[in-house]
Amino acid sequence: MAVIRLQLTDFRSYETALIEAAAGLIILTGDNGAGKTNVLEALSLLSPGKGFRNAALSEMAREGGCGDFAIAARLSGGTDLGTGTLPESPQRRQVRINGVSASANAMAEWLSLLWLTPAMDRLFTDSPGGRRRFLDRLVLALEPGHAGHAASYEAAMRSRNRLLSEPGHADPAWLDGLEAAMDEHGSAIQLARLRTIQGLQHRLDQQPKGPFARAALSIAANDSSVPLAEQLRYGRARDTAAGRTLAGPHRDDLRVHHLDKDQPADRCSTGEQKALLLGITLAHADLVAERRGHRPILLLDEIAAHLDPSRRAALFDRLAAGGGQVWMTGTEPALFTDAPKETQRLTVSGGTLRLT
Repeated sequence: MAVIRLQLTDFRSYETALIEAAAGLIILTGDNGAGKTNVLEALSLLSPGKGFRNAALSEMAREGGCGDFAIAARLSGGTDLGTGTLPESPQRRQVRINGVSASANAMAEWLSLLWLTPAMDRLFTDSPGGRRRFLDRLVLALEPGHAGHAASYEAAMRSRNRLLSEPGHADPAWLDGLEAAMDEHGSAIQLARLRTIQGLQHRLDQQPKGPFARAALSIAANDSSVPLAEQLRYGRARDTAAGRTLAGPHRDDLRVHHLDKDQPADRCSTGEQKALLLGITLAHADLVAERRGHRPILLLDEIAAHLDPSRRAALFDRLAAGGGQVWMTGTEPALFTDAPKETQRLTVSGGTLRLT
C-alpha cells in the first residue's frame, strides 16, 4: 500500500502542492522551516487522531488563507482518501473515502501509518501518555478496530467523570452502564495491546545483534485479576476526590528494555534510545506485512540527523530490502547519499516542491 498522489490545499505553508509519489523511498530535503515536516504531517492525518504534531485543526490552515484546508490522497489500490475542514466549521474535521463522508477511524481500514519524529527521541523519559499513544499506533496498524474501542472507552470515561463531578445527582444505574461500557471496551483495548506486544516481541527476539538495538517490551497495566467495572464501582469516591478516573487502560504504560545492554530504555543514551525506537519500528513494519499483507507507510522526520554514517547506510539498506513506502526528511542531501539510486528525491523551498 502506498500514497501515489498527494494534494494539499491551504495546509500549513502550502497554498497548493501536488506530489506524484513513488511507491518506495521518498526523501524531502530543504532548510529548516521550508515545509518538509508539513508534508509528513499531512500524511499522518490520513489516519485516526490529530496527526503526529497533535495540533489543533485551526493551526493547520494556511495563514492568509480562507481558514480551511484540504488533504487529498490516492492510494495505490485506487482508493481516494481526503480530510480537512470547512470555513464555517474550522474545528470540525471532515473525512471522505472515495467521495463519501466517513469517520476518521474508518481510514485505518485502508491505510496503516507509523511515524518517528525528533520529539519522540524523548519517548522513554517523558510521561506514560506519549508511550501509550505510540503503542496504540502500533496496535492500530495491526487491528484497525482498535480505534473504535478507544473512542468508545474515552467517551464512556468522560461521561462518568462528568457524573462524578456532580455528587448527589448521579444516577447509580447510569454509572453502572458507563462502567460496564468501559470494562467492555477497556478489555478489548488491553487484549489488542497484549497481542501486539507479543507478536512484536517474537519479531524482535529473532533479530540478530546489529546497528539497531534490540528491545524487550512489556506493559505496566491495570490489575486484571479484578474486573474493571468492579474496580470503578468501588472507586467512585476516590475518583470523585481526584477529579479523574484512576483505573483503566488509559493509565497503562509501555516499558522498554535494551536487551543487549540489559538496561531500561530511559537510562540509555539518546543515540541508543533512537536505535531502540528504530528497531521497534522496523520490526513492527515486518509484523504488519506478515499479518495484513502490506507494509505500513513509514514517516521518518529528520531520521538521519543523529545517526552515524554506518547506521544511516544500514537503515537505508533495511528500508529498501523491506519494501513499502517510506517518507523521510532532512536538511542536508548529503545525509542521504547512501540511499538507493531509485529513491525519489524532492527539494522543498518556500512552500514549493520540486524533483531533484
